[in-house]
Amino acid sequence: MNEQSEKKFKRYTITSALPYANGPIHIGHLAGVYVPADIYARYLRSKGEDVLFIGGSDEHGVPITIKARKEGVTPQQVVDTYHGIIKKSFEDFGVSFDIYSRTSNQIHHETASEFFKKLYDKGEFIEKISQQYYDEEHQTFLADRYITGTCPHCGFERAYGDQCENCGTSLNATDLINPKSALSGSVPVMRDTKHWFLPLDKYEPWMREWILEGHRDDWKTNVYGQCKSWLDHGLQPRAVTRDLDWGVKVPLPDAEGKVLYVWFDAPIGYISASREWAGQTGKDWVPYWKSEDSKLVHFIGKDNIVFHCIVFPGMLKAEGSYILPDNVPANEFLNLENDKISTSRNWAVWLHEYLEEFPGKQDVLRYVLTANAPETKDNDFTWRDFQARNNSELLAIFGNFVNRTLVLTQKYFEGKVPNMGPLEDYDREVMAEMAGFPERIARSIDLYRFREALNELMNLARLGNKYLTDTEPWKVFKTNPEKVRTTLNISLQICANLSVLCEPFLPFSAEKLTQMLNITPLKWADAGSASLIPGGHSLNQPGLLFEKIEDAAIETQIQKLLDTRKSNEAANAIARPAKDVIEFDDFGKVDLRTGTIIAAEKVAKTKKLLKLTVDTGIDKRTVVSGIAEYYEPENIIGQQVAILVNLAPRNLKGIESQGMILMAEDHDGKLCFIAPTSLMKNGSEIR
Repeated sequence: MNEQSEKKFKRYTITSALPYANGPIHIGHLAGVYVPADIYARYLRSKGEDVLFIGGSDEHGVPITIKARKEGVTPQQVVDTYHGIIKKSFEDFGVSFDIYSRTSNQIHHETASEFFKKLYDKGEFIEKISQQYYDEEHQTFLADRYITGTCPHCGFERAYGDQCENCGTSLNATDLINPKSALSGSVPVMRDTKHWFLPLDKYEPWMREWILEGHRDDWKTNVYGQCKSWLDHGLQPRAVTRDLDWGVKVPLPDAEGKVLYVWFDAPIGYISASREWAGQTGKDWVPYWKSEDSKLVHFIGKDNIVFHCIVFPGMLKAEGSYILPDNVPANEFLNLENDKISTSRNWAVWLHEYLEEFPGKQDVLRYVLTANAPETKDNDFTWRDFQARNNSELLAIFGNFVNRTLVLTQKYFEGKVPNMGPLEDYDREVMAEMAGFPERIARSIDLYRFREALNELMNLARLGNKYLTDTEPWKVFKTNPEKVRTTLNISLQICANLSVLCEPFLPFSAEKLTQMLNITPLKWADAGSASLIPGGHSLNQPGLLFEKIEDAAIETQIQKLLDTRKSNEAANAIARPAKDVIEFDDFGKVDLRTGTIIAAEKVAKTKKLLKLTVDTGIDKRTVVSGIAEYYEPENIIGQQVAILVNLAPRNLKGIESQGMILMAEDHDGKLCFIAPTSLMKNGSEIR
């Protein structure tokens, strides 16, 4: 640990990456950012620390405008919708933000403009004229995401100007082959445009010392390694403005049609949210951002490491009055059922849907995401593991211990805490071991090892379970009730300790347990004690902390994902290549007519065949068709069809089939009738 991390702080400023307001929150966001951030904030509050925990929606940038254009609404309508969904999801999930703001707020526009203007007035920016693609039809410069073309690396024809989503390669718009405007479809032209750049290269020597020397020992390996890689490649000036009409307007007279680049204005959202919080609470936001006795910690995913460790610190250093992050404990990515989470493919577990489908089980998801957190490498969430961890850990260990303890106290002592009697060596060992858990859990949380901390919490529950099992109070009560008094008193003290120590991880369960114990919520400093609940104290009726999750609930979720995968495959299915070219005279031999099915029945001893009687307008004939898996005979009587009437008869299962019904076949084999869009006379020619 470096000197900065060992020092004592008067206050803590905790930021969590601002989720992009063009879609809801999924479990990848939770595991990477919001669950660990909330654990850390709740833990510090329990210790009595002064904490400002900041969240908010990132509401500017090109993806917002693209989504608005696709949906035929305004960017403001898009962000209003998703900000509301995200904010409510966080509230229902128990993420304890002190402020959850949004970057479309006026206070953010003012804060970001002031920040830019201060750097501009100090001469910190470089002004450059560069060439950028321009859509002459729409008379606008094009952001990279509004340019599509062929990827020069893999040949994918729908690559974006910033990245090919087929091979994952980062691109510049000028790299694309045959670029086109996503707005008009026309070929864009290059035009001169003026922008302002932050010269990150100017701060590279300072960053090498601050990061590579100053945080060599206390930043996570993945964070330090990514920063070192960027610094070793050499930093370059980075544009802080762009040509767009959605965002914070550049506060300069010669900047019409330009806004602050979203990477520049979004982290300033932490500061503007703090100012908003100060206005709501009457507190002073300045010490949380400008006092050296404040600790700033950014919780982010690995895709944001560069912005929070290099770019934003570069901005703060250039401004000159702000503290720098003490730590940026970024997590890796969480996969879902061995596949990368993808919002575009709907391959995700969405938080708002989880809360509806698993009511009252916020803590189960919090537990599983922490126990399986991608702290050092990408990890995988599966529904079977979710079920197993709930049933075999939360329910069988934690919940079982609490329930047994409270039920036995009700049974033997009418729900009143028995006084502790004489202690045996085993009792003393258990109490001594219990006393060490607060420090061990705290140490792990202080080091941002939340998975390790959660395991220690469960070890306390395991200790309690083993203690009850070993002492067998249900067997001992008749012969030695005094011993049972001691056993249940110590077990209840462990329950009280669990109510304190689990609160950062499982806040809803902590509240339930506190109510069952009929005690006021305790603080971290109380934990470790074997006298948290006095003898004679009345407990409330015991309830279940956790419930078994049945197979049916899990099968539903797995099927939901399978349906999503099937839908994605259908959406991305590629049509088969055209068959060999034929001459017009060949096509002229084909006689296609409209007809109507007037009778239908299944062909015996087959799964696929139906025997149809079709009125062709020429005659009434029998046709055998392989559509029985998709259509019931009684449902297609009266269905108008397209029929090939001059096909040579063919014997199928002893039935002479006189023609062929035309069907469209999807990529998965699904069949659909080809029929006129309005009723036609039977026998009408199709040409």
